[in-house]
Formats: sequence, structure tokens, C-alpha cells
Amino acid sequence: MGAFKDAHGGGALRDLYLDAAGAEAAKAEARDLRSWDLTERQVCDVEMLLNGAFSPLQGFLNQGDYERVVKEMRLESGVVWPMPITLDVSAPFGEATQVGETLALRDREGVLLALLTVESKWQPDKEAEAGGVFGKADEAHPTVRYLYRQAGPVYLGGTLRGVEAPMHYDFKHLRDTPKELRARFQKLGWRRVIAFQTRNPMHRAHQELTYRAAKAAEANLLIHPVVGMTKPGDIDHYTRVRCYEKLVKAYPEQTTQLSLLPLAMRMGGPREAVWHGIIRKNYGCTHIIVGRDHAGPGNDSRGQPFFGPYEAQELFKKYEDEIEISMVPFHQLVYSQDRAQYVQTDEVSQGETVLNLSGTELRRRLAEGLDIPEWFSFPEVVAELRKTHPPRHSQGFTVFFTGLSGSGKSTIANALMVKLMELGGRPVTLLDGDLVRKNLSSELGFSKEHRNLNIERIGYVASEITKNRGIALCAPIAPYAATRAKVREAIERYGGFIEVHVATPVEVCEQRDRKGLYAKARAGIIKEFTGISDPYEAPENPEIRIDTGELSPDLAAHRVLVKLEAMGFIR
Repeated sequence: MGAFKDAHGGGALRDLYLDAAGAEAAKAEARDLRSWDLTERQVCDVEMLLNGAFSPLQGFLNQGDYERVVKEMRLESGVVWPMPITLDVSAPFGEATQVGETLALRDREGVLLALLTVESKWQPDKEAEAGGVFGKADEAHPTVRYLYRQAGPVYLGGTLRGVEAPMHYDFKHLRDTPKELRARFQKLGWRRVIAFQTRNPMHRAHQELTYRAAKAAEANLLIHPVVGMTKPGDIDHYTRVRCYEKLVKAYPEQTTQLSLLPLAMRMGGPREAVWHGIIRKNYGCTHIIVGRDHAGPGNDSRGQPFFGPYEAQELFKKYEDEIEISMVPFHQLVYSQDRAQYVQTDEVSQGETVLNLSGTELRRRLAEGLDIPEWFSFPEVVAELRKTHPPRHSQGFTVFFTGLSGSGKSTIANALMVKLMELGGRPVTLLDGDLVRKNLSSELGFSKEHRNLNIERIGYVASEITKNRGIALCAPIAPYAATRAKVREAIERYGGFIEVHVATPVEVCEQRDRKGLYAKARAGIIKEFTGISDPYEAPENPEIRIDTGELSPDLAAHRVLVKLEAMGFIR
């Protein structure tokens, strides 16, 4: 464990792994230690810390480093570091943790990955972190939303001792540590290496852009896609890597390498570009391509981009000399129909016919089974995308009914189930609120925490059904907007999510009440009853809104069916 440096580019890497004897001793030590089970993002961070990709860090940031990084993009030592790398834990775990204590960090299967010596513990100002790192505390940003809704309230900092690398069963031939990739470049005689960062499938424009960039820098090319955590809704890395393997054959032989990066992206735009540069320097690269809206998260809650299109290039240029890796900036490429080739947007002549296919349009064409032109992508890449992104009428989907008790959710869901089974083609599963309570959540009460857990369980089952191209019909009350949003996010990774707000007024629901629940709630016998003593947060933009005081169950189910047909999920 220490630092290592080779003759090929980059600075000293922090090797945080113990030797074999040290690892065995650490495993014995861990038997008497408290353990923290790492989240998916934390596992990514631990791997990048241990293998040296996050050099010069030797563990999770302490409070002093964290606060200076948030404000100034520097560690306390003055070294440039743009992204807070912290271990967030729950309030009870944080309260029980003492500075000076050693913790065992384990993956979700209980495998010991590292020991953490706690040197700092604090409660962060998350609003200040969101504003400092991402420009604004807006939950439209996926990492700001993660920070507020999922990250623990206590941060721990300290040095790591690596015991075992996280296990990856996929694409082992493409997974390289910084030390391994530096050694490969040295063996191949590659002295100038330009990295291309991507979290999306690559098409002809990307191939053309990277080829031109490598040629301009007189460098070999490293295609270095992220296979850790990316933006919610992105195409899964299994599909993307198969696409990269097909695309890499389009480059001249002996010029290009493909390797995978187990990074948890933060979608931090300009700061993330600088971070990506530091990481690629640690992997032995001399250059990195920074394109338009590098690592941008999209639009904020007002519909405006979080960052300017070339803001990342401007910030990178400011720190380029300090981080010791050169930027190759590129503008957007479009296809010139007149010239039958790709050109930069600033090179387009007046009156020239140019073609471009947005990511949204590509997804639409995949969803509807439409043609994707060869000028846009390679046929082999499109074939891989179609395997995991079939036309919408072949995808799974979830219809999620939400509304007050007695609003008619279950009745409509049952009617819709029958109509879908009559159509045939895909299995249909009904996850009714009462049935789920009996078979899946019988031990849960009706506190807010337990209600959320019940809905999350329903969402998990529905996501598995959707992933396997079935139809899930859910009919819980689901009173809280944040929990419904979490379920939507989980399911939309695999297929469709159609939210149906059964907006029957509480007065009508109360009149229908066969079990006398509303009367008991008004009498105070039932506590925390939705619509009476506990709030119901109505959906703002559901796909469908239905009032069963105005529609019969049959007509309501038919209306949902028509909506599904209009969206392309049935035909």
C-alpha cells in the first residue's frame, strides 16, 4: 500500500490495497468492527479510491477538504479537486460512530472491501453543496435529488485500507485499473493518448468526432465509457458495451482501445469535466475530448439548461495546466447531405442541407420500430439497441392507479385487467393495495415510513414485471408524491409507467365506504387516515385523471385502454 509511478505519463497513483498478508489481517480485524453496507454509488467510489483512479485522495474527504472542495474546487493542500467524495451514512449509524474508530466497509453481499479509519464526522449543509457543486439547489438535477432524498444526513471522512476489489462478472477483458492501463499503453508504445468520455451509445458522429480529435492531437484513442452509475433513464451499460464493441471495429487497426470506467457520475457539467480530466490523467492519458454540454444533466425545473453548452470547456481551460492533461475541444457535428459527410456546426455553409437526429428522436424511432438511417448510426449498433429496446408494443409497462380509499382504483384496475387479458400477448399481474398488504406487507403498519415502504415494495415487484415485458397493474392509495416519483423512476428504466389519478372527491368516497373506515377516522378511532387526518398529495401531471363520480368502471377502464393504445403500448 502506497504510491506507484511508472514511466508513462500521469502523476503518482495512490495504491490503497493491502498486500496478501495485510488483507488477511484486515479480515480478522473486521470481525470485531461495526460494518457499513455500501450503497451502489459508494461501491463505485470505493473502487475508484482503492485502485488510484481518484489519486491523490487516500480515502473519503475529511470535513476541511470537503468544505474547500465545495467552495473552491481545491483540497486543503491547494491541489485541484472538483467533486466531493464523501461517505454518507444514516443518522443512527452516524451518531454511534466515533472519530478514531475503524469501520468495515462491505458490499451488499457482505464482502469486506475496505477498512475506514474515521478521521472526521459532520452534518453537511446540503443546500450549500448543491449550489456550490451544481450551480443551484434544484431537484430537477438527478444528483441534487439524490443528495436530498437518498444520501444520509451524516458524512464520514478518513483513510482507506483496501482488502478486496469489488467483483465484476461482466466484460472482464475490458476492465482495467489505472496501473494496468498505463502498463498497456507503455507496452504498445503509446506516448500520446486521448480519452473519450461517454455514458451513451456511440453513433457515426461520435466515431467521426473521436477520429478527428485523435488525428488533431496526433494521439491514440481510448474509448473510456462509464459503466458505474450514470443519469437515471440512460441505456444500461450491458447494451452500451456491446454497441462499443461493434463500433470500435470502425477505427483503423492498432489505433484504438476500449476500456470500462466504474465511475458513479454526478452529472456535474463543468466541474465534472475537470474531474474526468484528472481521472483520465490517472489512467495514463495525455489528452481528453471535451464536447458540447459535457456531463450536463439537461434542463432545470424552469426548463432552462443547468449549464451553458461550452461552459465545461471554459472551466477546463482554466485548470488545464494544473491538472496536467490537455483538452481537445469539439463542437457539435451534423451530417451534411450535400457533402455526404459530417461537419462541425460552425462550418456549415448558408443554404447547406444538414441532418441531425436527437436522442429523443432516436428513442422515439426505437420505441415505434421505425427506420434509423445509416448516415446516423452503424447497422450493427442499431441491431444491438433493438435487442434491448424493442418497439413499445412489445415492452412491459405499469399502470399505477393512485387515489383516496373508495375512489374506485381497484374496481377500474380489475376491469382493465380483464380487457388486457382479452387482448392477450403479455401476462398481466394485478397488485391491488389490499392484496399486497395481505401477501407482501402484512407486518407493516400505517405510519408514513411503513406506507412508503409498502409502495416501494409494490414498485419493486412492478419493475421486475415490467423488465420482463409483462404488464403490472398497481392500485394502492400511494398518498405521497416523492414516493410515487421514486417508483416511476425505477420502472421507467425498463418500460412504460402510466400514472392514473383516480380523482374521485372525498365526499363521494365517503358515501361509498362499505367498511365504515371514514366514519372511524372522523371519530378518531383510526389514526393517520388519508384524506381525513393525513394528507393526500394529488399528482400534478398524471398521464390520466379520472373521476369515477362521472364515469362507470367499464368506461374508465376503456379510457385507460385508449390511452395505452395512443401511447403505443398496445395495438
